[in-house]
Amino acid sequence: MPIRQLSETIVNQIAAGEVIERPASVVKELVENALDAGARRVEIATAGGGLQLIRVTDDGFGMNAADLALAIGRHCTSKLTDDIHDIRSLGFRGEALPSIGSIAKLTIRSRTRAGDGAEIVVEGGRVVPVRPAAANPGTVVEVRDLFFATPARLKFMKSERAETAAISEMVKRIAIAFPHVRFTLSGPDRTTLDLAASSEDAAGQRERIAQVMGREFSDNALEIRAERTDVRLSGHASIPSFTRANALQQYVYVNGRPVRDKMLTGAIRGAYADVLPRDRHAVTALFVDIEPALVDVNVHPAKADVRFRDPGLVRGLMVGAIRQALGTAGIRASTSAASSMAEMFRAPPHIGNGHHAPVGFDAATSFQRPLDPGFAEATQSAFADTIASADHRAGLSEPAPEALAQPLGAARAQVHENYIIAQTDRSLIIVDQHAAHERLVYEALKTALHSRPLPAQMLLLPEIVDLSEDDAARLVAQAETLARFGLSIERFGPGAVAVRETPAMLGEMDVQQLVRDLADEIAEHDTVETLTARLHHIAATMACHGSVRSGRRLKPDEMNALLRQMEATPGSATCNHGRPTYVELKLADIERLFGRR
Repeated sequence: MPIRQLSETIVNQIAAGEVIERPASVVKELVENALDAGARRVEIATAGGGLQLIRVTDDGFGMNAADLALAIGRHCTSKLTDDIHDIRSLGFRGEALPSIGSIAKLTIRSRTRAGDGAEIVVEGGRVVPVRPAAANPGTVVEVRDLFFATPARLKFMKSERAETAAISEMVKRIAIAFPHVRFTLSGPDRTTLDLAASSEDAAGQRERIAQVMGREFSDNALEIRAERTDVRLSGHASIPSFTRANALQQYVYVNGRPVRDKMLTGAIRGAYADVLPRDRHAVTALFVDIEPALVDVNVHPAKADVRFRDPGLVRGLMVGAIRQALGTAGIRASTSAASSMAEMFRAPPHIGNGHHAPVGFDAATSFQRPLDPGFAEATQSAFADTIASADHRAGLSEPAPEALAQPLGAARAQVHENYIIAQTDRSLIIVDQHAAHERLVYEALKTALHSRPLPAQMLLLPEIVDLSEDDAARLVAQAETLARFGLSIERFGPGAVAVRETPAMLGEMDVQQLVRDLADEIAEHDTVETLTARLHHIAATMACHGSVRSGRRLKPDEMNALLRQMEATPGSATCNHGRPTYVELKLADIERLFGRR
């Protein structure tokens, strides 16, 4: 076929396929236009999940008749100077409006504060000339029958509910970066989102984050603030014990633009590598401010990705800032853990045919007996069917006042030979002794990587471990590194190694199993992980084997020593697998459980 020039309508529809993926994409482009126009109030109305109607109203600068005629032309924009590297607005391509007009019925009505109102209509690429119209200062953009000119695209749309949810998520994502702007989102029958405007300072930013992400995030977040060589990072990141099952609650902005950049997402994952399990994700609202010349926002048609001139600088700043915040925050447990615990006690008792009646304990018969509902309060459902057992320590002396003032308080008991019950002056603490000590050992082993080697204890007789030839070779190749951990390994014939020393801090341990697990770790990560990551895997494996095991009875001094070590160790609120090491139940929460509040 001969080469020919594509028509303007076809060119716009091709551009629409890149820019307009779904109704939420239209909302994103129109809201960004409103913000670039200086709007302080943005109202979004939708119908049919955005496929039937999208209306965005703002109180920005507005446009006159001449501007309207240019606005629906390709590559017409007021947001870009002659320097393509100096982009200080959310939009700059000049493709959104003509792309939308080529696949939908587009109406734009606008008025400047000093001029008259005007309106222009575009239907499937056909332009109706500008005409006068009554309008308030600002702009109203109305999009009807999205994709009517390209009906094949409708087959790829999700349900109305799913598309509406995507629009709501898009508005929230943008709104976080603009706390001084009021955002309203409404459907056919009601308002679904109303974010009041606040100040532009840090307090206003925190208020908007709480509006969008909930007060629970604010209660479980750390402030992030760092700066390095024309790059500034600010915002909030969750403590390790406050996580989500996916990364949808990770909001990252570059110069006010919401992005989903793989490098930035990887930096967040790297910062939490030692404190989160693989299937859990941190919650963040982070803002990267960088000189426009140092970032390219023109690498994606929808501007969802960016490219930094020095990606290592940005990644290092983000990882370092988050890790520093985690390390200096002290020990903090997630408030959601206490809430979940309280909810377990709040289930109402069942009375009547086929249901459980309140149960009490008869000391004379050692059997449970039903209580008369008229003479006793109902027991909580968590204790309705079984009698809890505890390995209590009645001989503990009364704790000193200074111990109760510590973050983790004073140990009062050990139950089920694994959980330490501690008391502070205002809360009850439950500690998983194995998970807590695992984190302490892991941090000590990591410290050994960057300082003097750990003390070792010599075995009276070397422990001989039989392995495959490949595993033995891998272990011997890492012998020097393992020696820094206090583990001395050397060759002992074909397919075997001899262990002569073990880390003193680990005490008695299963050397055979430890060596085999180390061989597996090295085999799995030898070619795909960096050296530091491999060493951390080794440290984690050794920590798991050397920590205080479940089922070990601890003396009062040992329990209190463990609590003090946890308070002094960064990241000790979670073990190195990401599980929480303790749960805190405030005295006020306990009083509410018993109806005292």
